[in-house]
Amino acid sequence: MPQAIRPVRVNHINMVLEDFDSGIAHFRSLYGADVIADYPQKEWHAGLFEIGRVIFEPFVPPTWLLSSRYGAHYLGIEYQAEMEAVRAAVADHGVRIVRDIGLALHTHPADTFGVAFEFYDGSFHDRDWPLIGGQMKSADYWRDAHPLGLTGLKAVTIVAEDGEGATRFLQSFLSAEPAYEEARPDIAAHAIGLTVADAVIELLVPTGVGAIRRHLDRWGPGIRSTVLGVRDIGQAQLYFADQGVELALGDRPGGIAVPAEANRGVIFEFAE
Repeated sequence: MPQAIRPVRVNHINMVLEDFDSGIAHFRSLYGADVIADYPQKEWHAGLFEIGRVIFEPFVPPTWLLSSRYGAHYLGIEYQAEMEAVRAAVADHGVRIVRDIGLALHTHPADTFGVAFEFYDGSFHDRDWPLIGGQMKSADYWRDAHPLGLTGLKAVTIVAEDGEGATRFLQSFLSAEPAYEEARPDIAAHAIGLTVADAVIELLVPTGVGAIRRHLDRWGPGIRSTVLGVRDIGQAQLYFADQGVELALGDRPGGIAVPAEANRGVIFEFAE
């Protein structure tokens, strides 16, 4: 049997944005995000911000020309994992590496269902960050003091054409455990929930004409949204109404979404 990776937790979710400063300003203004790291480089301007103890890493190319046709999008997920096992699993599954800096690597998204999975043998959640003078705000703060009432990362959704193939791969490659399956007729999709480490990867497979088929036709397979937990969906709706944000229906029953066009090109969903 091929080597399997057993991730410890999600470190952060990677996205490509058009502009670093205006993107950061948006997430600060709308969600109260804390910027915990800033990594300007010649290849791109990267950084880290956190919302509800969910960390995001935006990558912004120095010129938008080469990314303009595809647009802003989710690039991948970084998991904390033991790197020797990671390298063995990558080799056993015949997965190409698109970036390797020794301490961490990114898989080629064409080999991993449209997602550049990143791995690093260390935690991003329990360290001190000089930009904020210490550790991130507590879970209690985000749940009880922040008006959105955030409870952490609930799921990352991935659109896939081949649900069975993606499920087998995630089980073999990331030690994914089945959590649920259900029809989503409102978006003409079948949902497959798989637990990986401390969160769920939710595969969305189109079953007809609808939001998921349109997403797949426009962008191909890959991450569609980040689903953040909230303690009360009504409280979240009131918060966004106060912010003047027009919400959309989420991809799951009872969920809501800040659509891509109101969120710098990436979808945030919220669900109890």
